[in-house]
Amino acid sequence: MLCLGISGGLDKVYENPLELANTFLHDGAAVLVQDGRVIAAVEEERINRIKHSNKFPGSSIQFCLSAAGTQLSDVDRIAFYATEAYSNAMLERLVVSQPDLSIPLDAKLLLRKLLAQEFGTEVDASRVSFVSHHLAHAVSAFAMSGFEESLIFAIDGGGDFLSGLLARGSGTEVTQLETIPENNSLGLFYLEATRYLGYGLFDEYKVMGLAPYGDPAPYRELFKQFYELSDNGGYRVYLDRIGPTLLRNIQVRRKGMPFTQQHRDVSASLQEALEQIVFHILRHYRKATGMKRLCLAGGVAHNCTMNGKLLYSGLFEDIFVQPAAHDAGCALGAALMMSNELGRPAPRERLQGVYWGPDLGSDHAVEQELKAWAGHLDVKRSDDVARSAADWMANGAVIGWVQGRSEFGPRALGNRSILADPRPAANKDRINAMVKKREGYRPFAPSVLEEDAREFFDLPDGTRELPFMNFVVRVRNSMHGLLGAITHVDGTARLQTVSRKTNPAYWELINEFKKRTGIPVLLNTSFNNNAEPIVDSVADAIATFLTTELDGLVVGPFLVKKRAATLDDWTALAVSLPAYASLHRVRAYTARDRQETVCEIRTSFSSRGGVRISDDSFDLLMRIEGEAVLGDLLDTITFDQARREALVNELRGLWEQRRVRLHPSHAARAHEDGDQIPDEALEA
Repeated sequence: MLCLGISGGLDKVYENPLELANTFLHDGAAVLVQDGRVIAAVEEERINRIKHSNKFPGSSIQFCLSAAGTQLSDVDRIAFYATEAYSNAMLERLVVSQPDLSIPLDAKLLLRKLLAQEFGTEVDASRVSFVSHHLAHAVSAFAMSGFEESLIFAIDGGGDFLSGLLARGSGTEVTQLETIPENNSLGLFYLEATRYLGYGLFDEYKVMGLAPYGDPAPYRELFKQFYELSDNGGYRVYLDRIGPTLLRNIQVRRKGMPFTQQHRDVSASLQEALEQIVFHILRHYRKATGMKRLCLAGGVAHNCTMNGKLLYSGLFEDIFVQPAAHDAGCALGAALMMSNELGRPAPRERLQGVYWGPDLGSDHAVEQELKAWAGHLDVKRSDDVARSAADWMANGAVIGWVQGRSEFGPRALGNRSILADPRPAANKDRINAMVKKREGYRPFAPSVLEEDAREFFDLPDGTRELPFMNFVVRVRNSMHGLLGAITHVDGTARLQTVSRKTNPAYWELINEFKKRTGIPVLLNTSFNNNAEPIVDSVADAIATFLTTELDGLVVGPFLVKKRAATLDDWTALAVSLPAYASLHRVRAYTARDRQETVCEIRTSFSSRGGVRISDDSFDLLMRIEGEAVLGDLLDTITFDQARREALVNELRGLWEQRRVRLHPSHAARAHEDGDQIPDEALEA
């Protein structure tokens, strides 16, 4: 039995977004399950390169089908991650807000129409199902936990007019105990407060990282005005009080402003308030149900600081957090629900890995992709990339590491990672500033060999493996100074333990680093810059490598360094617009009393306007149909050398922001291959 679960939006990548209030229609993904086992899964953002993609996950579905060697017509059931009633209500709300929008008000019809357009086959209505959003969250966790029975808490911003679900899992069944209405949303509670700290939707984890720098005491009583706890695990949040109260009591931070101690203290109070409410709920249901194990899912379950405190509390004997706890994980839950309904439940096994995404491809294909960038990359093949990469890092390099199939979910778990020596505290500042291009306080996670974890981290009794970076744990006091790059200000770290069985290539790399340094730990962060999702393909990895200050790149068996590219090397590349970008020339105010015609690149996933570009860039980009070699385009316009260089530099800047694409032309890729890269390891 093949069951496909999908999440995400209902418009295509090149179309205008179907913008909805709150948090519906994002984190698009597809998961294909065969007889209860996942055989392929990927988030749409990894393919269409839109963070938290709110687009129809057509590319993700295509990948899953290709990975299984099957067609959409062979899939027994297709499940969408929300109820049909809720989806129809959202479509009605859209048409009310955008009367000229021409879409059917029948979600099932719209979904079938999109599938037919994308895959050229009609899908019978009987094969399409809509499932409860929070039940999908719950099933995605319990079915992967290996538990025979447990309490389940699905907790997020909203979906299906709810914001959470408490349930009991037993055998292959999940039974609902209680639902949480949307006006009591803990996800929206957290989000509403983050808005006054200069952040917004999808930035909640940044506030979680800021909280340890603050003291919750100064604003503890203030935050108690925003919620109250009641008997039997009950609570109420007052979302409407948060904004007015914070406006009167703190200096609101605007995006880009420096953080004050006040902002740090507010972050700490917010984090404490969330933890107080969650513990209150779970203490009651732990006692009421007698369940000794807990499963967590939903966006709030990505609050790994909260998860760590639950782990240390001893409230439950074991806790499982679904690695893709956000809405992409609902695609997993939806597929598993259908499989169970068809008599093929997931086996009762603890999830060990989520390497379910696209593979790099053959070594030959990787080699050709790298060789197409000959003017920019120095490439050598090695029979032992782990040894060379460990040498690089032991000597101070920060590298990109790309191997095998990509991870499903928001964490880089050793197949699409940026890696570095975890010891020098300066590495944290360097990577934040020069690679990730983000706030300097943001912490990085450690990956440690599973068998060595207890030597460096103070793990709760009975905890041996934490493979998904879902829990913040204590770094042993004696190791704080040694592990300066991954130890947060409060002496903790978001840990990943690495198993030799689950990921032998990554385990071997960390082990090689241990041989050189005595430290079986690496700093691990997701391989992306601040403008894009985690890389997935070889092409993604090259683009991010060339637009950050990474020192080296390891892709499959290939060791890659940068070359000093010339202007001719840059103009030999093709330029194109991503499918989500469009060009506009508009009248706009450039001063209080002055209007001018300006040029912009806009993206279909952002309502915040476009990025201004020069007239030269606009004119050049308007000449492109599909793709064009940059040098050929420049030759059609009369430019002096200085203007030519300025335009190339502007396009490189837009590429760094992922507003345009620079890449080898199709003609260059089709050119005769030439000699293959020799087997040779780079010296450190």
